[in-house]
Amino acid sequence: MSGRGKVADEPSSHSLETAARKRSRSLAALGYTKPQTYEELRAVLSSGTVHFPKRLRQVAIFLWQHPSEVALGTIAQVAEQAGVQPSTLVRFAQIFGYSGFSDFQLLFKDRMKGSWPETQGSPDRAEEPNADLHFLSGMVGACQASLGRIGNNFDIAAFEGMVDHLAAADLIYVIGSKRAFPVTTYLSLTLSQQGVRNVLVDNVGSTALDQVGCITPRDAVLAVSFSPYNSITPDLVAVAHERKARILAITDSTFSPLAKLSDTWLEVVEQDFGGFRSLAASLAVGMALVHGVVARRTG
Repeated sequence: MSGRGKVADEPSSHSLETAARKRSRSLAALGYTKPQTYEELRAVLSSGTVHFPKRLRQVAIFLWQHPSEVALGTIAQVAEQAGVQPSTLVRFAQIFGYSGFSDFQLLFKDRMKGSWPETQGSPDRAEEPNADLHFLSGMVGACQASLGRIGNNFDIAAFEGMVDHLAAADLIYVIGSKRAFPVTTYLSLTLSQQGVRNVLVDNVGSTALDQVGCITPRDAVLAVSFSPYNSITPDLVAVAHERKARILAITDSTFSPLAKLSDTWLEVVEQDFGGFRSLAASLAVGMALVHGVVARRTG
């Protein structure tokens, strides 16, 4: 291919600006106005009516999961953490009627005023003299930050609804893979120890689809999935959804495929350190669900 052909394939700044203007007009057509608060922005993002291309969707997921980092970071820092170019952040801000990222960032800064800092207990501390201890300290901080977020915006009504559905089910199918598998394995074990009938969908021998093939409308699914949502879990949950089972999920943003498939879902966002993400909050919420189910059935 000629050099001219390659240039023609690359979007120009004019085309990107045109796309952003079109997206902004599409939001206006849907009845949205420029969000004035972080909560208004979340409402638009969670409405399910705004669909982003890949990179902008990546930005949306990061902003949803890490609002404090967005509030405190420079555009370069936020872009690096989100895995995109700074210009992508500017484009995202312009979609919502802002002239640039700095103005858009004020939504996140205003949110932090008077709220419990989610980054408290995070690994941004003086380095330990020992590298291994420094990493341990960082992971402890990530776990503390993850647990701290639960108290900020925990959806008690959704939690109670999940407990009710799970307690009423004939059989609970516990589904999670990759990073979520340790969580679902422990939840399944704990349910069994408490006398609650359940099936851990472990996909041993690539049999996961067969394992969920017998789900009935009297059963419930407890699914756990985290971004980037590239596991088999959404496909398995879709099968259970088609079979009319109750779907209850623990996931980390409204952009998760599980959010649209679930009767009820809980948002649990884990912090990371050095490329390793905590599971502390997910396990804590999962254990609370198990406790609630047992209490409903024995109370």
